[in-house]
Amino acid sequence: MQGYERLSGEYVRRSGLTHAQFDIIATLGNTPGMSYKELGDKTLITKGTLTGVIERLEQKGLVERQRSDCDKRSFFVKLTKEGERTFCTVFPEVISQSGKVFADFTEDDYTRLEKTLSELKTVIMSGQTGNPSTQDCD
Repeated sequence: MQGYERLSGEYVRRSGLTHAQFDIIATLGNTPGMSYKELGDKTLITKGTLTGVIERLEQKGLVERQRSDCDKRSFFVKLTKEGERTFCTVFPEVISQSGKVFADFTEDDYTRLEKTLSELKTVIMSGQTGNPSTQDCD
């Protein structure tokens, strides 16, 4: 995952964005916007980090924050027109370039990858170590 992020990060940095900034823009793209909580949940960026990333994107003129009508303590975040342009330019390029990595993958490759990742998730979620299909022989 880290290697893939480094690779995709090259294309993101060329656009003048950090990986976290791109993550926010990609998540907000094609939406009317969302609350900080929704954005944090979808991007897995912590609240403390999210605030700084949003502030920097706001300084670049790519997002705008509005106070929530329901809760004056929370904000609603959406892309500006410039943010939409950035999304429409950068997102397809990152997807296209990143897709080249998997150009030679077959359906069987994807099936095996999905199975392996599912097994890894099971191990992580259960707090076990090792292969979930391997039983102890003690």
